[in-house]
Amino acid sequence: MSTMIQRIADALFLSEKVVERVVALLEDGASIPFIARYRKEATGGLDEVKLMAIKDEWELQQSIEKRQEAIIKSIEGQGKLTEELQARINATFDLTLLEDIYLPYKQKQQTRATKAREKGLAPLADLLWAQGNADPYAAAAQFLNDKVESIEDALLGACDIIAEQINESEEVRAIVRHQFSRNAMASVSPSKDKDKELVGSKYADYADFNKNLQQVQPHQLLALLRAEEEGFLRLSVEPDAEKVTDILKRELIHRQCPEKLAELLRDTVEDSYKRLLKPAISREFLATAKEKADEYSIQIFAENLRALLLSSPLGTKRVMAIDPGFASGCKVVCLSETGDLLAHTVVFPTPPRSQVARSEMELRQLMNRYQIEAVAIGNGTAGRETEQFVRNMRFDGNPPQIFLVNESGASVYSASEIARQEFPNEDITVRGAVSIGRRLVDPLAELVKIDPKSIGVGQYQHDVDQRKLQTKLNAVVESCVNAVGVDLNTASEHLLTYVSGLGRALARNIVQHRQANGKFQKREDILKVPRLGAKAFEQAAGFLRIRDGKNPLDNTAVHPEAYAVVETMAKDLGLQVSDLIQQQERTKTLDLKRYCTDQIGLPTLTDIVAELAKPGRDPRTQRQAFEFANVQSMDDLQEGMRLPCVVTNLTAFGAFVDLGIKQNGLIHKSKISRKPINMPSDALKLGQELQAVIVGIDRERGRIQMSLID
Repeated sequence: MSTMIQRIADALFLSEKVVERVVALLEDGASIPFIARYRKEATGGLDEVKLMAIKDEWELQQSIEKRQEAIIKSIEGQGKLTEELQARINATFDLTLLEDIYLPYKQKQQTRATKAREKGLAPLADLLWAQGNADPYAAAAQFLNDKVESIEDALLGACDIIAEQINESEEVRAIVRHQFSRNAMASVSPSKDKDKELVGSKYADYADFNKNLQQVQPHQLLALLRAEEEGFLRLSVEPDAEKVTDILKRELIHRQCPEKLAELLRDTVEDSYKRLLKPAISREFLATAKEKADEYSIQIFAENLRALLLSSPLGTKRVMAIDPGFASGCKVVCLSETGDLLAHTVVFPTPPRSQVARSEMELRQLMNRYQIEAVAIGNGTAGRETEQFVRNMRFDGNPPQIFLVNESGASVYSASEIARQEFPNEDITVRGAVSIGRRLVDPLAELVKIDPKSIGVGQYQHDVDQRKLQTKLNAVVESCVNAVGVDLNTASEHLLTYVSGLGRALARNIVQHRQANGKFQKREDILKVPRLGAKAFEQAAGFLRIRDGKNPLDNTAVHPEAYAVVETMAKDLGLQVSDLIQQQERTKTLDLKRYCTDQIGLPTLTDIVAELAKPGRDPRTQRQAFEFANVQSMDDLQEGMRLPCVVTNLTAFGAFVDLGIKQNGLIHKSKISRKPINMPSDALKLGQELQAVIVGIDRERGRIQMSLID
C-alpha cells in the first residue's frame, strides 16, 4: 500500500500523508461530499475535485496491480516466469507497457506465425534473424518436409515468425509509438456507399479532413467517429508509413547483412508494420484520443449538469404549471407550496381551436381558487404563444410571476416508474405538467428524478464511454444534493438516494418510516429506520435538515458529532444554542482555538461559525422572472438585433442560447470575450441571462450566429 500511496501522491503532486488519510477514509466507506465537508483536518482542506482525483487514481492503481497479478499468474502457468521477468512486471505501472511485456506470452489464436512454428520453421526464422552470412535460400532448403513443400514456403513461414517477433518487440513498439505521437494524421475518405449523401449531410464539413491527431479537437474526433459508425466516412490514424518503415529497417537490419537476406528482411519489416504494428498502434492511439475526448466531453456535461441542478429555485410558492400544445391543448396543473397536485385541466388558447376567452376564464378561476403565485410554462411547442396568452390575461389583484421553464426531460419523467409511483391515477400529460411546475420551484429536487442524459446539456453524450459518463454524472448529482442539503421530512425517495451514505434501499426505508410514524423530530430519529446504522448516520446526518425540530442545530450543516462543541460555545457566551444561531457578532468574539479537539480543528470550527450565521439558508440564489423579446420565429430576426437570451448548453466550441423561438442561437467561443478563453464555461454558465447580438442567420439550415462582443 505504501508504494501505491507514493505513486498516487507523485501523480497528483500531493503529500503522501494527505493521500494516505484520504484513501483510509475511502476504504472506510466515506463519501466524497462527507470527506470534503467534515474531514478537512485530515485532508488539508482538499475540495471535491481533488478528492475525486485521488479516488480515481487510487482505483487506477488498484486495477494496475490486479493486472500485474493476472499477467504473472498467466506466465507462471506457462512455466516461463523468471525472477527477472517478475521483477520487471512488478516494477511497471503503465498499462500499455505492461501489455507490451505480456505480448510474447499472450495466448493467441491461430496466426500465420503459429502455423509456421507448427511446421518446424522457428529455427529457420532464428537463423535468418541472426543476420549472419548464411544464404537464405540454401538455409531454407534444409527445412523442407511434408508440410513445407518449397523453399519459397519455408522462407514465407520463417518471415511470418520474424514479423510477429518484430511486432512483439518492446523496443520496436516504442519506436512506432514515438512516430505516432509526433506525426500521426487523422484523415478521412468517403464511404463508397454514402459518397453522394455526404455532400448534404451534417458531416459535409469533414469530407476533406486531414489533421495531426494531436491537433484534433475532442468534438471533431467524436464527430468523425460517429460519421464512421453511420457509414459516411472512413477514419484512419497513422503517420507516413514509408518514413516509419525506413526507420525500422535502419534500426533492425544490420549494415553487414548480405543483400539477399537484407532484401528479404526489408520486406518482412514492411509486412510486420503494415499487417501487425500499424493496425495495433493505430487502434491504441485512436482509443487514447477517444478516451481523452470522452473525458473532455464528460467534463463539459458534468459542468453543465452541475449548473442546471444548482440553478435558482423559485422557492415555496403555489404554482400553476402549463405544458403547452396546439391541437392537443395546454395541460394545466395547480400545485401547493409543497408541490402536491391540487387540480388539473386542459385549455385551448392557441390554434387550431383558439378558445381564448374560455381558456382565460378557466385559468383565472383556478388561480383565484388556489391562490396561485407563479405560472410555469414549458418552453417546447407552443410555449411562446402560451406565454403571450398568459401575459395578456386580465388578473384579479396582483398578477402572478410568469416563467418559461426548460422542459427537457419532462416527457421522460412522465413515462417513468418514479412518475407512476407518485401519480398512479394520472396520465402522462398531467405528470409532465407537474414536472414543469416542480422544476421551477426546486430544479434540483425534480431533475434528480430524470436520467441526466435526458436533460439535453451534453455534447456527443451518446458517443462517449457510457460507464464513465454515468459514474461522473452520478457524482455530480450527489455533490449538488449534498451541497444544498435535504429536508428529511419532505424529500422524495429519489432525492434521498443521493444523500451521502444512504443509497436507494435506505432512502426507501426512510420514506416508509416517515409515512408510518410521522415526521422526524430530530436527526437521531433516523437511527430507528430499519438497517440504518451508525456508519450511515455519520455519513448522512450533516446533509439532512429538520425544520422546526427539537434541536435548532438539526436545521444547519453542523454535524451532530460537533453539537457538544457548539453547546460549549453557547455556554461560554451565556446563551442558549438557539440564541447563538444568527448571532454573528457574538460568535466573532470566540477564540476558536480553545475549542479544538483531536477530531475537530480550526477548519471545521470556522465552518461551524459560518453555518450558525445562516442556518438552513439555501446556497442557491432565488429565481427571478425573465422575459424574451417579442420575436416568434426566425422570420422576425435580422442581423444586428440585440436580444435577451438564456444559456442552455455549453460545448467546447461555444454556447447555445435560447432566444424564445424554436431555434437556438450559437455564440462561438471567439465571440464570447475580447480576451482569449479556453472554454466557454470559463466565461459563462448554464442558465445565465445575457444580451447578445445576431451576427449571422442561415435560414436554410436553421442556424443563428450570435456575439457578446460589440
